Formats: sequence, structure tokens, C-alpha cells
Amino acid sequence: MPVTPDDLLRSIEADLRGNILPFWLRHAVNGPARTFHGQLGNDLSVDPGVERGALLSSRILWTYAAAFRAYGDPAHRTMADLALEDLMNRFHDAQHGGFFWSIQADGTVKRDRKQVYGQAFAIYALSEYHAATGDRRALDQAVAVFLLLEHHARERVHGGYLEAFARDWSSIADMRLSEVDQNDPKSQNTMLHVMEAYTRLLQLWPDAGLRVALRDLVGLMLARIVDARTGHLGLFFTTDWRPTSDKISYGHDIEAAWLLTRAADVLGEADLSARTRALALKIADVTLAEGTDPDGGIVNLGDPVGIVDGAKEWWPQAEAVVGFLNAWQISGEARYFAAAAKTWDFIATRLIDREHGEWFRGVTRGGALIPTHEKVGFWKCPYHNGRMGLEVMTRLRTGGGTV
Repeated sequence: MPVTPDDLLRSIEADLRGNILPFWLRHAVNGPARTFHGQLGNDLSVDPGVERGALLSSRILWTYAAAFRAYGDPAHRTMADLALEDLMNRFHDAQHGGFFWSIQADGTVKRDRKQVYGQAFAIYALSEYHAATGDRRALDQAVAVFLLLEHHARERVHGGYLEAFARDWSSIADMRLSEVDQNDPKSQNTMLHVMEAYTRLLQLWPDAGLRVALRDLVGLMLARIVDARTGHLGLFFTTDWRPTSDKISYGHDIEAAWLLTRAADVLGEADLSARTRALALKIADVTLAEGTDPDGGIVNLGDPVGIVDGAKEWWPQAEAVVGFLNAWQISGEARYFAAAAKTWDFIATRLIDREHGEWFRGVTRGGALIPTHEKVGFWKCPYHNGRMGLEVMTRLRTGGGTV
């Protein structure tokens, strides 16, 4: 029998509430230190010596604040409180503002750079904590980081935001987000997540300057980053927006599809909403045609010739479920719902760890577990799959999203 929306909702919410959220509560917390483990293996072995990033704390903060807002579970509030304490006490730069990128295992600062991508996730998480708890201090801190980005990171000549800065917000030569990224001054990934953060902040703090900044971001995404002809997003750019890579990230494409529609809806501009909705369908079609295997899994990377990295990490799968559901809700076309259900089946079959909990970070294109991947790490977090569960819950119950 075909999967129904109620079937999909029950299955995904059961994983969220019975697997993802309990896993991080049980295994990610370093209780005596009131921090989080920087890395756990698939067998739950702890590596106590790794560096720990603000990104993981921000993403835990967002996830458990959003979960508390959805379910009212005191355990989720406690976890969000711990993540807020960790983020503010160990990563916040009281002198220059913003958040350090990483700390050593002993808590000393390792990389004091101001990665704009990381600042965006802090805004996103702090905003969500305020939405869930009413804590004005969290909102004030989110606003403070927004103002820092507008003052230091916004590129005034060609628009958008530069990638990274030194601790004091001065320029640096190496702006890469990670070792696999190109050293270019602008990227789709940073722009996408600044847009995501500003969208959430605007819902809670309807400031005129923030509204202009978000409108400019959406405009730049549509004009400079999305190729409306191909339905793909560029990845890296020069300061004046010349593309420097022909690679295609199918996970980012489908994630951007629904985040752009969300941003346009929050801005409340009908023409912009119509434009982003049409684009969301185009991106969903292209992702299905080019980046989705018959098993429902989304591959990592392609280029104009074909697939260049066929592995299937956890996060593109999570974003594809939401992106395809978004396309279904826009169009009413059953094939998009079927695509979401098929990707969820891939997740349930290949990625959910039935022995130790949570999801594996990724599998090969053929479905074999990649043994070198971690279960918890600098990048492996509860944000993508946790947010997918919360989005699906709200979309299939109310027809909306986590707005």
C-alpha cells in the first residue's frame, strides 16, 4: 500500500522523539564538565582529546529549544539551557563580540577566528531559544551578532557577506570554512545560513534594518547564487560574484529550495513568494532527476558531467525530505510526496542506527556504512535530522512549517 501523510508523520516523529532527541540527551553530554563530548564513534566511544566547535553547541541549542517549543518536555529545556551556557561561557568573545570557531578539549580557545557561517548559527540558535523560553537576553545577544555582521562582514560594493575574519574582525587570508572548502571570499553555504538566521530573527525582532538585510540576501540568492536555468546553486565566488567552482551540492540545492520559500513568506512579499515557489519546484525536479538514486538516497556532489561523489551523508537526506514535502505542498503533485517518502525509506533502511541510536553520518553509494565516520563530531549534529522531524510534524499536521 502507498505511504500516506499520516504514515510518514508517525514514522518520522517516532524517530525524532524515540531516537534522535533521546540519543543526544543520553550520550552527548559530558556531565561532570557541563559541556558536550566533541566526538563519539558509532560504538559510542568517546574521543576526549578533540577540539570542539561552537557550531555543535549552537546546533544542539537550536534543536532542543525548538523541541521544547514543540513538546514542552522539561528535559529538552534543560538540554537547551546547557547548550546556551556552553555557547556563552566557552565560545563567546566578550572583548570583540561574536563567537570563536573552536576550543581545545581543555576549554582554551584554539581557533579564535570569526567564521560568518558560525555567527549565523549562533543567531539562529539564540533566536530559537528566545522563542521557546521568552529569555530576552538570548534575543539581545542574537541582535548583537546581527549588528556585528552588518558592520564587519557585509560586503558593501557587490553585496553579500564575506566568509571569515580574525578575532578582532580584521581581514584574514585563509577564509575557508573547512579543509574541503575553497578559499574564496564568498560562498553559497554562508549566504544560505545567514539568510536562514535572519529569517528566524525577523520573526521575533521585526526591525526595519533587518528586514532590508534579509530582502537583500534573498535577492542576491536569486540573482547571483541560483542558476534559474539549471536549478542549481553555485558554491564559491569571487567578491564580485564570479563562480569559481562547477560542483553541484544536491543537499544544499534542495535545502535552499525550502529555506528561500520560508524567507519570502516571512518577508510577506507576494511576488517574491511566487518566485521562490516556482524555483523550489524547479530545484526539486532537478534534484530528483540528477541527484537522487533509485533507492531514494541523495548523493553528495555532482558537476555538469555527472556524479563526482556518490556517497550519501545524513544531512542531504534530511533536507530532501523537507524539500520534497515543500514542493508537494506548493504544487499538490503526488510525485513530490512520493519522493519524500522514498528518501525517508532510504534513511530508515540505511542510516538509522538500530543498535546504538541516532543516524550514521553516511554510507557509500551502494549503501555500505563508512566506518571512519563519527556519530557525534564537529559537523555531525542533531540539527538537520532533528529539524526535519520538527518540520515534518508541523507541515503534515498543520500544513505549515516551524515558523
